[in-house]
Amino acid sequence: MGTTHLKMLKLLFLLTITEICAAQNDIALSVFTVTSKSLTVQWSGLTGASSYKITATPKYSSKRPVFAQFGGNTVIGSVNSLSPNTVYTVQLEAIDNALNVLSSAKTEETTAPDIPIVVEAYSKISDSMTVVFSEVSGATSYILRAETDDFFSETPVSSSPGTILQLQPFTDYKLSVMSVNSGGRSQPSEIVIAKTVVVAPQLNTTSPANDSIRVTWLPVDNAVLYTLCIIQEGSSTRVKVNTTDITLTFNNLAAGVTYCIQGTAWDSQGRTGDHVNVCQITRPPSPDVIDVQVSQGRSLGITVYWVAVPGANNYIAWTSNGRNCTTTDNNYCYIIPVECGQNRSVSVTAYNAAGPSSPSQPAHYITYPCLPDNIWVEEPNPGNCSLRWDNVQLVDYYMAFIKRDDGTERSCNTTETTCSFFCACGYTYLVTVFPYNQAGSSPYANVRNYTTIPCCPQDVTIQLISTDTLEVMWSPVKGAEVYETTAAQTNNVIHCNDTSPVCALSDLRCNTAYSVMVTPCSELRGCNRSCPSNTRETAPCTPEILNITQTNSSTYSVFITNPNIPNTNYTITAIGRYDTHTCQTRNNSCELTQLPCGSTYEVMTVATTAAGRSLPGYEKVLETGPCCPSFVKVTQVTQALTNVTWSPGNGARSYITSLSSSHGYAKCHTLDTHCLMGCITCSTNYSIKLEAISSTGHKSECKYFGFSSSPCCPVGIKLYRRANNSLRVIWHSLAPQINNHTVEINGTVANYTCTTDDSRKYCDFQEGACGEVFTVVVAPIQQNGIKVSFCQPRTYSVPCPGGSVSSGILISRRR
Repeated sequence: MGTTHLKMLKLLFLLTITEICAAQNDIALSVFTVTSKSLTVQWSGLTGASSYKITATPKYSSKRPVFAQFGGNTVIGSVNSLSPNTVYTVQLEAIDNALNVLSSAKTEETTAPDIPIVVEAYSKISDSMTVVFSEVSGATSYILRAETDDFFSETPVSSSPGTILQLQPFTDYKLSVMSVNSGGRSQPSEIVIAKTVVVAPQLNTTSPANDSIRVTWLPVDNAVLYTLCIIQEGSSTRVKVNTTDITLTFNNLAAGVTYCIQGTAWDSQGRTGDHVNVCQITRPPSPDVIDVQVSQGRSLGITVYWVAVPGANNYIAWTSNGRNCTTTDNNYCYIIPVECGQNRSVSVTAYNAAGPSSPSQPAHYITYPCLPDNIWVEEPNPGNCSLRWDNVQLVDYYMAFIKRDDGTERSCNTTETTCSFFCACGYTYLVTVFPYNQAGSSPYANVRNYTTIPCCPQDVTIQLISTDTLEVMWSPVKGAEVYETTAAQTNNVIHCNDTSPVCALSDLRCNTAYSVMVTPCSELRGCNRSCPSNTRETAPCTPEILNITQTNSSTYSVFITNPNIPNTNYTITAIGRYDTHTCQTRNNSCELTQLPCGSTYEVMTVATTAAGRSLPGYEKVLETGPCCPSFVKVTQVTQALTNVTWSPGNGARSYITSLSSSHGYAKCHTLDTHCLMGCITCSTNYSIKLEAISSTGHKSECKYFGFSSSPCCPVGIKLYRRANNSLRVIWHSLAPQINNHTVEINGTVANYTCTTDDSRKYCDFQEGACGEVFTVVVAPIQQNGIKVSFCQPRTYSVPCPGGSVSSGILISRRR
């Protein structure tokens, strides 16, 4: 129970199986760890215990129990000298100073199996070690332990032998084995020391030639000898070589064949290390070229044929000037394009993963000659032409072809570099030259054009298609590729170049005479500038409107610019929605007459001469004044309020209506054709004035007959009951003029009416019932005999005789 034993118990604490048993008097017992011959338990201390006794009794055998006793301050202890792989019943007793048992607890545990023995340890692979050991009874598995000063590993295995992995090559390891069952693991066996083998050399292979393979590798630590074994794929013949060098070449091998090489390193103890295998193919043999064919077509090329060789993955055919083609599946390939006029050779090289073979013997070929760099036509005298070209290499003879644009064709076969022919003016000739040799000729040739000087067109027509543009038309002429048309005037020249027999000369000055000339041209021969010219005048210049003034209600004067020569007619047109007006002049002004009111016109001017008609000048808008309404009607609504209505005025959008008198005026501005106007004085003569206003603010003042406002309603109206039971109504008139009045009295029993002239301001009614309520209306009568309808009624109550008052009592001024 010393310090060393406690340290061992702490180390094994994580690997134990703990079983806790309930004990009498609250003492707890559990197994801390087991080995093959010992069992360690721990317990909870008990107050009053002076010592503890542990007894281990075999459960299934008659072997004697084993016990151990510990002091009262101890809570962990071991029982030794046990049997391996045996089930024990473990009892703990707490004892006081009087040797009385205060409490006890029991548990069961199995000891670990017996310690196995390492029989043999060996290494065949540099990163592993195989351990052979004796198996023991009761073990369910085993643990192999490998140790160095700085390395420790445990590997579980099920049986012998077992292998430890992830080791270092050529390293000494301390090896031991432990048996395991449900109770735990045994103590390690006696240590055996063994060393791992060396690693295999890392082989690098190349095939420097088609009959050899060269092998190289880096030195292997702790290796003293290397063994290389080579075998041809598909063969059972092996060649083995031992060497202390780090390079080796195998010679006299078959070309294009795969060989596999095994490499092994030996250590100083004569042990072989890891094995490594690599496979290497030798370079293929050289192929033999059997045919080279020159292919005809738009792209010149050659087809190369050869005999296939074993071990080749692909082939490359190279010409002597660096052209090549590649194939993997065939024994031929195409080189396109190749140059014309060449005397070259071609060879073929076979390739595989090892590299290229030696090139084949070169095969020679020749291509058809190149075309001449330059072809041209010379014409020393009109009609006598000579086709010439540069000399070409590898040529046997030339074929020259000359074709005129009307289909006429001729050719010449020559060994020289010239061919003469007749050439007429106004024609285009297409010339070409084909050189020939034993390979044939090019399938195409360069074509050159030669055009003689074109003739002048005879039927030139000139038309003025717009004010500043002349259209010139003519029939095409032979040999003309482009036509240069000019219109000249003093120092100003307008050009037009086109390939068609039509041209438009634009942006010409107006009212100007131009000299027009058509010149046919060809790119090679230039232009024929001997053609005659024609004179044509452009349209007159566009006049502009300077101002428009109104002469009277329907007549307007239009002032214009006069930019043209004399004898130019100017037409001024005013276009309205429903009508059009025109006037003509040769001066700078013109009058447009009979223009209706309320209309809008777009006014423009055009100049006309014998040459044509100018563009219209910019338009100016002429708006005549809006029309006055045909009638105005005034209706009095109340004594101070009138309703003015009028008919619509053409061209008018709004109206300003005013009523004026010596007492003042009323005014309204409206978009409608009626207006309600207040502040009217009764019995007053008013003048009527109306302004019609267009949408642009153009005004027309309109005057109409005046009107008189209605007579004023009387004031101071009173109703009296007289002594004779009659009624009297009195009033006071405000109207300055003389007006008759009418009086209406309406009661519940009877109604009364009375009419008086202006000299009398009262009216009597004889049969007035007392206690009656009367409605009284006093209104003036207008000159036309119509009563004013808007005077307000008044309501009175008339008392019976004996009352305190004699006049009626005013109840209400309105109904």
